[in-house]
Amino acid sequence: MADELAHPEVTSFVHHRARLTEGQQAAWERWWPERGADVDEVLDGTQPWDPAAWFGRTAPVVLEIGSGMGESTAALAAADPGTDHVAVEVFEPGLAALLMRMAELDLTNLTLLRGDAVRLLREAVPEGSLDGIRVFFPDPWPKRRHRKRRLVQAGFVALAASRLRPGGFLHLATDWEDYATQMLALVRSEPTLHGAADGFTPRPAWRPVSKFEQRARVEGRDVRELLLRKR
Repeated sequence: MADELAHPEVTSFVHHRARLTEGQQAAWERWWPERGADVDEVLDGTQPWDPAAWFGRTAPVVLEIGSGMGESTAALAAADPGTDHVAVEVFEPGLAALLMRMAELDLTNLTLLRGDAVRLLREAVPEGSLDGIRVFFPDPWPKRRHRKRRLVQAGFVALAASRLRPGGFLHLATDWEDYATQMLALVRSEPTLHGAADGFTPRPAWRPVSKFEQRARVEGRDVRELLLRKR
């Protein structure tokens, strides 16, 4: 089932070239060579997937797909220093902003990857190796003809579940009602995940409110989320 997802011609994101601010550019030049890498470098072996080597320790590893501008990512990493966090994003200003937050908070348990998270999961991350996967507010692709581009499809759910260790979590959140309904149906259909029998998960108090969520509230959209565990 995992092979059904993300044929090369159908991706869940669009690369947007955007100019970095002066502060972001300085952070990129200072920190990216040390704290960041391209997914392609992981896949071609230049920077192999090896969290223990990246962080200098063996610890639980959580992968976040689509870290945006990084405010939630940095806060969650700061609140959980015993876990190593890997954030995958394609938007360079967002990665640069997260580098700035990492420096401000002196975070040593967070590293960044730029590129396609699906290829990373499928081609580099071993089965049963992750303690958690987070996908907060993925691009909703609201137009019906574009919905095939949504990240959370049946193949993705199966792929993500296969990379989790027993007891590991998959945490999804969206402010688009039809996408939330789609997510719920898909996770209920994945036999290795449990926790969706009663519907959506109440918003956990420990999850930081991102700019995406703030904007959804202002625009009158409810946020729905799912927190599943691997059997």
